[in-house]
Amino acid sequence: MLERVKAALPALPPAEQRVAKLLLADARSFANLPVSELADRSHVSKPTVVRFCRSVGYDGLADFKLKLAGSVNEGVPFVHRAVDEDDKPGDVIVKVVDNAVAALLHYRNDAASHAFERAIDALADSARHNKRIEFYGVGNSGIVAQDAQHKFFRLGVNTVATSDGHVQLMSATMLQPGDCAVIISNSGRSRDLLDAADIARKKGATIIIITASASPLAQLALGPSQILLAVDHPEDFDRYSPMVSRLLHLIAVDILTTGVALKLGQHLRPVLQEIKKNLRAKRYAG
Repeated sequence: MLERVKAALPALPPAEQRVAKLLLADARSFANLPVSELADRSHVSKPTVVRFCRSVGYDGLADFKLKLAGSVNEGVPFVHRAVDEDDKPGDVIVKVVDNAVAALLHYRNDAASHAFERAIDALADSARHNKRIEFYGVGNSGIVAQDAQHKFFRLGVNTVATSDGHVQLMSATMLQPGDCAVIISNSGRSRDLLDAADIARKKGATIIIITASASPLAQLALGPSQILLAVDHPEDFDRYSPMVSRLLHLIAVDILTTGVALKLGQHLRPVLQEIKKNLRAKRYAG
């Protein structure tokens, strides 16, 4: 969370920068001080404190302080403990699990609820009007895209997942206003995904991007029909399979799926029950 504020600092207005510097100087105190005290210490107005919280991706001061309190009080340190060649299996277990738990806990505190709300609304609206929802990813992110397609398919949504760059370009070209393209990338630098996102944007589709906040792909999520679900983590993906990023991307997909299911309402329950019944019958047949 503090890393996100540091990254956003140069782009903030001068008054909001003073609020950010107060936060970075003593995050624990910031989480506990009332807005009037924060404004006085930053030499800004109370509305400026609230605007700062929204500028860095939160709903307001209350949401920001809630996430901040969880971040500064969290017992698991957010330090990437890379495995070494001479680690024993017991060491590998501890390091891999600690990395995953720490990343998930910090993502819980950093995830911008207003961005998820916009994404869920857009996806639910596409589903209601039988519009297309497409998931694009390559490599490990392609696996997440397939998982997302499987989850949304069970909701009765018109959806596909593609991991081939040429197919993504063709698919994006056929998108229309009201459709959604969910683009998933660990690095946010894949040329194929950047091209597909740009084409989908030009076709008027809503773009939902799950990637690192400082990446080129994230920079495409700046317009009213583009939504960034930032996923940041200190993972050494040059040496080992990017497991932590995949877990975080899967969590983001689960949040979207759950939110859309709630939006679509109770009529989904009979369909899901029937699917479960048919699968059970097939499993035990013969």
